Amino acid sequence: MKFFIDTANLGHIREAHELGILDGVTTNPSLMAKEGISGHENVIRHYKAICDITDGDVSAEVISTTFEGMLQEAEELVKIDEQIVVKIPMIKDGVKAIKYLSGQGVRTNCTLVFSPGQALLAAKAGATYVSPFIGRLDDVSTDGMVLIDDIRLIYDNYDFKTQILAASVRHPMHIIACAKSGADVVTSSLSAITALLKHPLTDIGLAQFLADYERAAATTNKPNA
Repeated sequence: MKFFIDTANLGHIREAHELGILDGVTTNPSLMAKEGISGHENVIRHYKAICDITDGDVSAEVISTTFEGMLQEAEELVKIDEQIVVKIPMIKDGVKAIKYLSGQGVRTNCTLVFSPGQALLAAKAGATYVSPFIGRLDDVSTDGMVLIDDIRLIYDNYDFKTQILAASVRHPMHIIACAKSGADVVTSSLSAITALLKHPLTDIGLAQFLADYERAAATTNKPNA
């Protein structure tokens, strides 16, 4: 499974890259605003800065909700860097745009997916990635992981090449559940990823190893009577 980080924070992206597990980045206008990035030219420059940090795919989201507007934005976004994947919303004109762009060799990420039917349409249109939002489903008392299971089954049934990019991932157990369900990619915050490092028995074991080493070293260095 690939690990993407869902942020516009360059520091977090660098940290994930340096950890050695980063396969790509997803971001959106809300995450840009959170980092104080505003203005068209600044957003474009920020996307380029992200591409310069990671070697993987970088999802850059369109703002328009019309077919023509999405194509115009996509044309500009793909000029930033060859790593750019154009993020398109799951709406009627979005599906049309995905179909057109995939025919032009432009890679796309269909976002805001909440049902198997939406995921099926995205795959039929040729999306490179489909982004089911599991955390937001959990927020409305619906098991988001069932959606991942359903999409995996449908895609395997018909050998669709669209990759399942599990989004709106809130905690490390979401990541483990996505891995078990066969998601191709998971995108989450840095904190959810680094939480996978932690286990109390690891801390206890390491503390014991270090204490034993210190005792052994003290015995070895003790002067003879």
